[in-house]
Amino acid sequence: MSGRSQVKKFQRKEVSMSYYIAILEDLIGFDTSVPPGKYETAIDYLETKFREAGCQTERVEIPREYTRGLKGPRVNLLVHLRNPGKPRLLIYTHIDTVPARGWNGLRPRVEDGRVYGRGAADMKGAIVGLLLALAKRGDRVPAWDITIMVTTDEEMLGQQAAQLEYLGQFLEPQGAYIWDLDSEAGQVGIASLGAIQMEFEVSGRSVHSASSHLGVNAVEQAFGLVKPLLELKKEVILRRSKIPVHPDTRIESGVMEPRLNINVFQGGWKTNVVPDKCLISVDRRLIPEEDLEEVEKELISYLALVEEADWKIRRVLKIPSYALDDPIADQLARVIERVTGLKVGKYGGMGSSDLPGVARKWGAKVFGLGVFRPESNIHGKDEFVYLRDIEELSEVMCGFLLERD
Repeated sequence: MSGRSQVKKFQRKEVSMSYYIAILEDLIGFDTSVPPGKYETAIDYLETKFREAGCQTERVEIPREYTRGLKGPRVNLLVHLRNPGKPRLLIYTHIDTVPARGWNGLRPRVEDGRVYGRGAADMKGAIVGLLLALAKRGDRVPAWDITIMVTTDEEMLGQQAAQLEYLGQFLEPQGAYIWDLDSEAGQVGIASLGAIQMEFEVSGRSVHSASSHLGVNAVEQAFGLVKPLLELKKEVILRRSKIPVHPDTRIESGVMEPRLNINVFQGGWKTNVVPDKCLISVDRRLIPEEDLEEVEKELISYLALVEEADWKIRRVLKIPSYALDDPIADQLARVIERVTGLKVGKYGGMGSSDLPGVARKWGAKVFGLGVFRPESNIHGKDEFVYLRDIEELSEVMCGFLLERD
């Protein structure tokens, strides 16, 4: 179900930074954490703000079959500045956040040029930077045919891909450029890691601990699977991409690196009972030079070396890596340099996202610039965004949207 709102001719207003700080505070105050993912209030609020900026809006409710059974409506917001005949540009954002645990992340505070709160950097601050850019453009016509996506459930890796694919029918995304605002500040993002997440179940036979000779201890059997995975990890972490990462990542090699981590080891329920089940979850991150299917085969081949354990794969999540080779990245870098006076580079990120894989199906090209930095502590306690990064993003976006190289 979708609906489109028309707006009157845009009336230029004075741009007040305090007004946009207040918008960010309002957005932080809306609890859009997932799970559970309650988004309608925030979407209603943003729809009003985008319409005030002279845009057309369109609400799209994602059908249940595309949300993997998540309860409650998943309403996405599309914001249009259509300019037929110009190059197609999609701007990607998401409104969801991870939960705020151990601190009051829904009560924003402004201190020393920073705004603190859950989602301040990831990525409500970037949405405010976008709104500020639209205000700064005044009544000037962009050099692009633009649609902005305000999406949901990005923080549940692998959850959003089907939603984005459904959204594609409203976007005309074939061959478009996609500006990923869920990106770092001060650099042009041109690549992301892929991911394979595998969950294994090891089976045994449960008995009283005093009669363990009659049972099979699933936890002890599971340790047999850990050993080959750690051997594989020694090989994986030596591999290197050709794509550089920003120095702030503190990666010594200076380039994108793959990862392999055993992040869940869960079995047993009582001290005097031999466990009959144990779960192991592996998170494998891929550099763009690695092939998704080959990496999956490699993981399984190492586990197949363990003959004594009874195990099976319960779940597999696969997200392809991505790398951009296009002059659009150089164009954005030049605009950043004009705005900031600083020379910026093109870097790969160490995160993973559903967006690049879906964009590949669309034949679209993804590049990134946003507002978070390594010290912003996204997903952690006291997450914050620098106000100067919001302002600089707005200046860069305004310049980029109004001119074409």
